[in-house]
Amino acid sequence: MAIIHVAAECFPVAKVGGLADVVGALPKYQNSKKQKAEVIMPFYNLPFTQKNKCKEIFEAEVPLNGKNYTFKVLTLSKKSDFTIYFIDIPDLLYSDYVYSANDTLRFLAFQIAVLKWLITWETKPEIIHIHDHHTGLIPFMMTQSYQFEALKAIPTVFTIHNAQYQGWFSHDLMGLIPKFDFAKVGLLDWNDEINPMASAIKCAWAVTTVSPSYMEELKQNANGLENLLKHEQAKCIGILNGIDIEVWNPETDEHLVKNYKK
Repeated sequence: MAIIHVAAECFPVAKVGGLADVVGALPKYQNSKKQKAEVIMPFYNLPFTQKNKCKEIFEAEVPLNGKNYTFKVLTLSKKSDFTIYFIDIPDLLYSDYVYSANDTLRFLAFQIAVLKWLITWETKPEIIHIHDHHTGLIPFMMTQSYQFEALKAIPTVFTIHNAQYQGWFSHDLMGLIPKFDFAKVGLLDWNDEINPMASAIKCAWAVTTVSPSYMEELKQNANGLENLLKHEQAKCIGILNGIDIEVWNPETDEHLVKNYKK
C-alpha cells in the first residue's frame, strides 16, 4: 500500500513537538510491514537541510494572493529509512523557524503545492495521511476544488496531535483557496471562521488521535470542536502512539548525560 504522510514537522528534519516524532517514526515502521510510506513536508532553513544535499525532481507555481510563487519538490540525495519530499517555496517556507505569524499564507501555499504535484503522478497514492491543522485543508481541496478532482477518490486520514491550535482565519481570505462550489463553504466554516482542523474532521475519510484517551478528552475539551467530534464520532478513533525504540534507546541516546541499560 502506498501511503503519503503530509506534515509540517518530521524528525530528524524539523521538530517542535510530538508531531515530529510520530511523522518521523510511523513511516519507518509501516515500511517494515511491507507498505510504502513516504513523507511530504516544507523545506526549512534548518541544520538538517543545511547539512544534507537534496536533488530537485519537480517544479511548478502556486498562484496565491495575486502573486505566483515558484515551488520545487526536493528529495534527499542520500538513502534514508523512508523517502522525504520537501516542498521548497523560498519566499514563504525557507526560514529558520517552523511556525510564524504568517502561517495562513505559508501553509496554504504548502498544501496547494503538495496537491499540484500529486495530481501529476501517474500512479496516485492509495492513502493520504495528513497531520494537524497545517495540512487540514487538503481533504477539502481534494474533494471540492475543481482543479484537484483527479484526487477526489483517494482516502484521507487526519490525525489530531494538538487540538488547541486549529489554524483559524477570516472568511476574507477564502479567495486564497482554489476555486470550489460556494455551496460547499460550510465544510470550511466553524464558528464563523475558516477552520482548517474542523474542515479536516468534516472532510477526511477517517479521523484519529494519538491515543484512545485523547479522543475521549477532546469530546469534552477541544477548544470549540467538541460537538463536531461528537457528531463525526463514527469515523473517529484514538490509536495509541508508539515510539521509535532505535531513537528512544537509553543505551545509545546521545542526548543523555550518560547512557545506561538494564
